[in-house]
Amino acid sequence: MLAYFSKLFNGKGTEANRTEASMKKFLIVGLGNIGPKYAETRHNIGFKILDAFAQDQEIKWSTDKLGDIATTKIKGRPVILLKPNTYMNLSGKAVRFWMQKEKIGLENLLVVTDDLNLDFGTIRIKTKGSDGGHNGLKDIQDQLMTHGYKRFRFGIGDRFSKGKQIDYVLGEWDKEEQKDMPERLDISSKAIFSFISDGIAKTMNTYNGK
Repeated sequence: MLAYFSKLFNGKGTEANRTEASMKKFLIVGLGNIGPKYAETRHNIGFKILDAFAQDQEIKWSTDKLGDIATTKIKGRPVILLKPNTYMNLSGKAVRFWMQKEKIGLENLLVVTDDLNLDFGTIRIKTKGSDGGHNGLKDIQDQLMTHGYKRFRFGIGDRFSKGKQIDYVLGEWDKEEQKDMPERLDISSKAIFSFISDGIAKTMNTYNGK
């Protein structure tokens, strides 16, 4: 299984193997920190979006190895939702474990995370990119040995003064953001559904910038 996993990551597997993997399961990962004190913080938007998606799909979470898991099927395609319980900086460990365990190809991975460089609620879905200084994305890149995985960035804005970035990221949503959040979560959930059902290109065209 380790050899198979390595081939998927490095693009060295046969076309049949890659096609087989893409026909199987999707892994949708929301990044965040566990515990009630982090639940409503900006850095936990990945968890919040996956909770909204799970609610829309009427599925429940259960605690498993390295995270909380929920499963469903969309158009016959098995989907695994993952909220790592490793804390943000070690997110890659959980992602790698579940990709390997379920034999999920890199093309079927989507990581949902916060982004300081986007205005609040703005969605930007990309097929690859740098970690942008985000510790969760950096650990995923290190664990998977590639930056070529799909990511769903949700804007949290950058309304903080010099030296206050950590306080801002780990701070809670303000009243205006809380008011707009249900609508942004609804659009985010629909974007994840689109990725699974319609593919990355159509999803980027439909939802980027919304």
